[in-house]
Amino acid sequence: MSLPYRPNVGIALFNAAGLVFAGRSHSAGPEIVLPGFEWQMPQGGIDPDEDVVAAARRELEEETGVTQADLLAVTDEWWSYDFPPYHGPWHKLAAFRGQRQRWVAFRFTGSEEAMDIGRPNGDEPPEFSEWRWHPLAGMPGLVVPFKRPVYEKVAQAFAAFAAPR
Repeated sequence: MSLPYRPNVGIALFNAAGLVFAGRSHSAGPEIVLPGFEWQMPQGGIDPDEDVVAAARRELEEETGVTQADLLAVTDEWWSYDFPPYHGPWHKLAAFRGQRQRWVAFRFTGSEEAMDIGRPNGDEPPEFSEWRWHPLAGMPGLVVPFKRPVYEKVAQAFAAFAAPR
């Protein structure tokens, strides 16, 4: 029997210059981060019966501290990626084949001083060790190869938001 995909939401947080939030991840488990591909956009699980936008806002706050952001768009389709082979210690994601994601785009309306990537992510350690604003079109080249096809779709779907306002 094949393992299921975990429902997940990805977040493209754009600033006024049209750049997206990129965090340096130090994830473990099936989402092994390879040297040179540590950067990604926020993402996280969707709870049962949780609205996709509500999940995106919750994950955005948990991982970045951001609470001030205007909704721009939500993808209609689910995009999936498989985890690479994993033989490490037990991890909560090991029960899944990979993740199927809907993506949400927001425009950041708050102050960068309010961003807090160092706080615990629920019961987990912080998701990111550092962050920066980055061009959306360049994100597929920064992420681990198994996520790259999804990031290419995200870059295409949200390209209109990547221009300065």
